Amino acid sequence: MINRREVLRAGTLSALGAGAVALTAPPGAAAATEAATSVSRKDWERLAASLSPGATLYRPRNPDYPPLAIPFNHRYAGIHPAGIVACATTRDVQEAIRWARAVGLPAVPRTGLGHNYAGYSTTTGLLLNMSRMKSIVSTAQRRATRARAYGPIKVVHEAGTVTVGAGVTNGDLHPLLEDQGIFVPTGRCPSVGVAGLVLGGGIGFSDKMFGLTCDRLVATTVVLADGRVVKASENSEPDLFWACRGGAGNNFGVHTSFTLQYEQFQGNVGFYQFRWSLDSVLPVIATTQQIVQDTLNNKRFHCRLGIGTHGRTRDRIRTNANVNVIGQHYGTIDELRAILAPLLAIGTADERAHNRAAIREVTPAQATTLLSATTPVEKFASKSGILTSRTLLTDKQVSAAAEQLLAWPGSGNEDGAGFAMFALGGEINQVPPEATAFVHRGSAFILAAETNWADYDHPDVAAVNLRWLQEFYDAIFDRTPPEHSYQNFPDPELRDWRQAYYGANYPRLVHVKRQYDPSGFFDYPQAIGS
Repeated sequence: MINRREVLRAGTLSALGAGAVALTAPPGAAAATEAATSVSRKDWERLAASLSPGATLYRPRNPDYPPLAIPFNHRYAGIHPAGIVACATTRDVQEAIRWARAVGLPAVPRTGLGHNYAGYSTTTGLLLNMSRMKSIVSTAQRRATRARAYGPIKVVHEAGTVTVGAGVTNGDLHPLLEDQGIFVPTGRCPSVGVAGLVLGGGIGFSDKMFGLTCDRLVATTVVLADGRVVKASENSEPDLFWACRGGAGNNFGVHTSFTLQYEQFQGNVGFYQFRWSLDSVLPVIATTQQIVQDTLNNKRFHCRLGIGTHGRTRDRIRTNANVNVIGQHYGTIDELRAILAPLLAIGTADERAHNRAAIREVTPAQATTLLSATTPVEKFASKSGILTSRTLLTDKQVSAAAEQLLAWPGSGNEDGAGFAMFALGGEINQVPPEATAFVHRGSAFILAAETNWADYDHPDVAAVNLRWLQEFYDAIFDRTPPEHSYQNFPDPELRDWRQAYYGANYPRLVHVKRQYDPSGFFDYPQAIGS
């Protein structure tokens, strides 16, 4: 799947370079663009000379500039940085930030492809590409650790720590699990950077068992807006450390490394992947929500459910519409079958047989591969909501969602449209909401509604897809959206984003922002303190 997407991504670069994608730059971009034109050639030469031998400065006329400039979400590919520094060391980041401040340009970090949903890893100033900072160093714990068996799997809890550079992605950590049994809970998209994942929270198919990615953070190295380097942990810069666990990226400084607690694995886990036609949408979603409710405190069971479709024509959209459930279980196959028994009774005879056969025992590394999927390729938009036990979707809401799904206008992007619901609970909800910046504790699901279109689609396709997304979201929630949204699925159209992303934790985040970035150097439309 990833290879296909990488081919698609590479194939669009020439079209993007020809101006096939355009987008109005975010607020403040005009001033940054004007500032960039005032930066002299000598200033750029001075920046290049200050970098380490492993770093590189790219300007727009450099042939290697285009693939580094384009963000993963091509909606924002029309925003072009004045320069890109591919950083190799923390000192490169320091020099780049100090230089940017001196010449009056913003500096924005990006890990690899820049997956930020709202394009906040784009800039008309100086882009700091962190993808060369790929170091991964693991250290086994010397003190006594907790070992426990969960059916066919043995887990040594808090077995050690792994320190990763800011350019490391989820996929980079996969070989640790496959080769050494070392596991850190991460997201399901291999090309997403660990930096953005951990700073905004970090959900995945092991978060109930081991907590969010941000809950595994032990320490992080941060270059501040004045160029100073600090290491944030429970015992050093504790306010900053609190804010880094859920306060989202690009807010307090540029992170160059993260130290995370890992688990050691032996044995296998249970995997399942079910699918039905949209005819079964009401019983499937109602049943799955009940299962998730019943297992809210069962940290071993993980689940994601959703509805979706793709295609250009009304017939294809209707034919491809489906409801699906996928996940894993840290326990025996018999335990997993018992949990999923109500779902296995739903659907046609063929669907029931296929779903029963889809439950199997696999290694943790195989499960990671089977559960992996990238965020949408080319262009996409998303809206999210946090659901609690009191705000689960009713049959009326699900029916409205299914009706709107069949009215999706279509596009050339095979990722199509729909929604996904990521089950929470377990260890996530054992952490008090004020203990970290991630406030969404005690919840049942994160819901993400999404639509996707292709680079080569007519501009009218983008307009109708965006209008459909709002109508889809409004239909589900009857124009009364959930109180909270997930900050790692940022929505540039979200009005009260401060309350939605951070709730009661927002005032403390503003206090930390003023302490570590008093001038607001790190800024974007939904930045803390803006």
